[in-house]
Amino acid sequence: MTDLTPPTKQYDEDLDAIGLLCPLPVLKARKRLKGMESGQVLRLQATDPAAVIDVPHFCAEQGHEFLGLAEGDGTTFYFIRRK
Repeated sequence: MTDLTPPTKQYDEDLDAIGLLCPLPVLKARKRLKGMESGQVLRLQATDPAAVIDVPHFCAEQGHEFLGLAEGDGTTFYFIRRK
């Protein structure tokens, strides 16, 4: 996994899944990604500790590109490029 630092934290859409537990962050990300254009980047904000495993696995299964993650103030930010 890649830890992103500015200015690479560019994204087109932002999804707040803070406080949600598995599988909700991934399910909400899947729904949001369906409405995005190919190549656009989603920033998913999550506090669920399982998301660090679930999000990259979801990307691999669905063909999206997992760009990496960044952490701050108890929240993890996942960056996903839509296939």
